[in-house]
Amino acid sequence: MGKFLLGVLTGFALVFLGFVFLIVIAFAFRGHSADVSSNSVLILHLQGEIPEKPPVELPEIIGGDHPGATVTGLWQALRNAAADSRIKAILLEPENITAGWAKLEELRGDLENFRKSGKPIYAYLRNPAGHEYYLATAADRIYTSKSDLVMLRGMRAELMYFKKTLDKLGVTVEVQHAGKYKDYGDMFTRSDMSPETREVMDSLVDDLYGNFVSKIAAARHRTPDQVRNIMDQGPFTAPQALNAGLIDDLKFEDEMWSDLKARLNSGEPHRVGLDEYLKVTPESLGLGGGRKIAVLVAEGDIVRGQSGDNGSDENSLTSYGFDKLLRKVRNDSSIQAAIVRVDSPGGEVVASEEIWREMSLLSHKKPVVISFSDVAASGGYDMSMTGDPIVAYPQTETGSIGVVFGKPDLHGLYDKLGITKDAVQRGKHADIESDYTALTPEERDMLQRGIDESYHEFVAKVAAARHRTYDQIEPLAQGRVWLGDQAKERGLVDALGGLDTAIAMVKQKANIPANSNVSLVMYPGRRSLLDMLLRRSSDDPLEMRLSQVFGRMPYHAWMKGGMLRILPYWITVQ
Repeated sequence: MGKFLLGVLTGFALVFLGFVFLIVIAFAFRGHSADVSSNSVLILHLQGEIPEKPPVELPEIIGGDHPGATVTGLWQALRNAAADSRIKAILLEPENITAGWAKLEELRGDLENFRKSGKPIYAYLRNPAGHEYYLATAADRIYTSKSDLVMLRGMRAELMYFKKTLDKLGVTVEVQHAGKYKDYGDMFTRSDMSPETREVMDSLVDDLYGNFVSKIAAARHRTPDQVRNIMDQGPFTAPQALNAGLIDDLKFEDEMWSDLKARLNSGEPHRVGLDEYLKVTPESLGLGGGRKIAVLVAEGDIVRGQSGDNGSDENSLTSYGFDKLLRKVRNDSSIQAAIVRVDSPGGEVVASEEIWREMSLLSHKKPVVISFSDVAASGGYDMSMTGDPIVAYPQTETGSIGVVFGKPDLHGLYDKLGITKDAVQRGKHADIESDYTALTPEERDMLQRGIDESYHEFVAKVAAARHRTYDQIEPLAQGRVWLGDQAKERGLVDALGGLDTAIAMVKQKANIPANSNVSLVMYPGRRSLLDMLLRRSSDDPLEMRLSQVFGRMPYHAWMKGGMLRILPYWITVQ
């Protein structure tokens, strides 16, 4: 009896402590308002990825209390800072940036818009490479220390292939596709680029490098040919970069601050970090508006997910979760219009179709503009075919209108490990998804017919949405990846630009005066640690481990034998 009472009391104590813990966490997330003094300099220390979706917020008691920078958050912060009389300048400190070129184009343009306010931007670089230097060219002056390196050396795109490794393991991956450029499975079946892949990669790198060179040339008052000649001499020591006109001065950071203080001529400047300044609301500066525009972030690999998803999955874009957000916006009478911000390489065919359906329903009820970020390809492009205007950056990876099927055959690996499988089946093709049997010629033909049918539907959908004929779109499809400016020339997107362009276009569709302020409402909103703790996790540890080797991929579909609309490769150009 005594042990029973002790157990009951222990249970009550644990429940009480848990309740107290939740209260403490809730109060910790209340945070505080922004503390911005007059004569302040906004410090933009940017590092790593710049996501579209808000990251998880951590409470102050465990070292958090910062909202985290997103693309839209940075856009709003720079817009606020330009109008904020307390902010006198910006110090830009980019370091180890891994965001794509389209996001960098957005941020660079936002920095240039800030400079139109008459306030200066100083950039201080530490061992910069191309991404960091590209952002810094939006500044009035660029500094680095005398001992730093400036790692400008042109651009290179490198793809990884696993066929020889799989051969040693006894693994075969069977791949079928529609579209001669739809070479997603080549990483498993080849050891080098196909002629089609090389053709596309040459085109992409030429375009990206041309934009990179032209922006540097304009900012540093050089011709593009002069910049190309300079790049061929890199990488540089700091003195070499100074002599080449890439850097304005070589000083320690405190010396740079002295220069900025003299430039401002308003006494000792206060320093405010981005985390703190993100708490400043546009309404407090007179920039907010009564009209609400939803910004729905569609970021990640497209999968169906689970019925309990709420649209805030960290690593993927689930049709269950994102469809809930689309319905929420559609049924919210306070939302005047919507911008769907797509940053996805695609994924599962069915999930892409489900999202497209809900986006079409939203489009029938409210004005919609679709804004492409770093990548909106294959399924990411498919889900956007609602007939609404599409805005892309010149560097956005888009198109890839094609379908691919893949299935692994692990029989050879099992033989090496001494593993055998035996089965009983009914139905001629019951083993088509088995990793112990290869596809028969009949099954390959059957699957190819299904892939071709899905491809035809994809092309027809694009043709209808882009107001073109099938025969006009099909040559532009074939699974080929285009950059945004190439897609604009071919009628696959409507305009080049970023958030400002998308907002202007959706205002026009919604009959909102062009010069009126609006309030952007983010979907999904910010998420706390408490939200994540209470949400059921569906992460597959094996998938997470495989993704570290092979990159982003919906493995639960691929490993079972799946039909995908997904970008053929992930491009990292350094």
